[in-house]
Amino acid sequence: MSQTWKITPTATEEVNVSDMTSLDAITRQLPDGYYSTFRTFDGCTRVLGLTDHLRRLYKPVPTPGVNESFLRRQLLALLKPYRPDEARVRVMMTKQGQVYIAMEPLKMLRREIYESGVCVETTDLLRDHPRLKSTSFIATSDSERKHIAQEGIFEALLVKNGEILEGMTSNFFYVVRRDARSVPPCLYTARDNILLGITRKTVIEVARGRGVEVKYEPLKQNRLALVDEAFITSSSRGIVPVVKIDNVIIGQGSPGPVTKELAAAYDHYVIEEAERILPVR
Repeated sequence: MSQTWKITPTATEEVNVSDMTSLDAITRQLPDGYYSTFRTFDGCTRVLGLTDHLRRLYKPVPTPGVNESFLRRQLLALLKPYRPDEARVRVMMTKQGQVYIAMEPLKMLRREIYESGVCVETTDLLRDHPRLKSTSFIATSDSERKHIAQEGIFEALLVKNGEILEGMTSNFFYVVRRDARSVPPCLYTARDNILLGITRKTVIEVARGRGVEVKYEPLKQNRLALVDEAFITSSSRGIVPVVKIDNVIIGQGSPGPVTKELAAAYDHYVIEEAERILPVR
């Protein structure tokens, strides 16, 4: 079960809404604004890219109700009952600057999902403002979320003008092996008209550190058959291999070597680089 609090400079008040079955359900019942979702590490004391997550919230709001330092302290205190396990957290800021925190115990994906990959589908659903993680998109995408859940599809990929841009709750990458004999594979991802995810940024950094070339180019739907590997990324799930898009099998129909290498490197990176919620002074 999820929990929610409203954060003000003078009080942290638990909020009870009618539907608390998920972070999305809670978000739909709160005032419109912006949000960022992430998981914790190291017994709820660290978060990968927390500074970037909070910047995403503070940047579009002229008068936030609490400052970042105070919010970090409240976040750490609220996470205490979840230790020594981990939590999935959503921080929301309304357009008027009110701050809410919702959290739930972290439920890891089954191991076989990472080992076997997932099936996704494309949709013409789009964000009104791709660079902003707006809570209104959760309501807008509700019917698509219900559809893929009913069909057993893991994620929906947003398509504009025949180009696959990103996932509904993730960023999207694909791999093309240009010449297996001499030229290393290249990793591709869109850059324009997408949400610039924190995990996406980390994966690009990890890939370049491993000598993998990264190019910013959305995947055209009519070139799906040429793709050797694909995966999606998000803060809570990390790197999830994609083995089927619509009716097209990707590569050999199983996670490829580049995806596996980057997933292992990413897992190592987050353990080393996740930042403390409350920085040591």
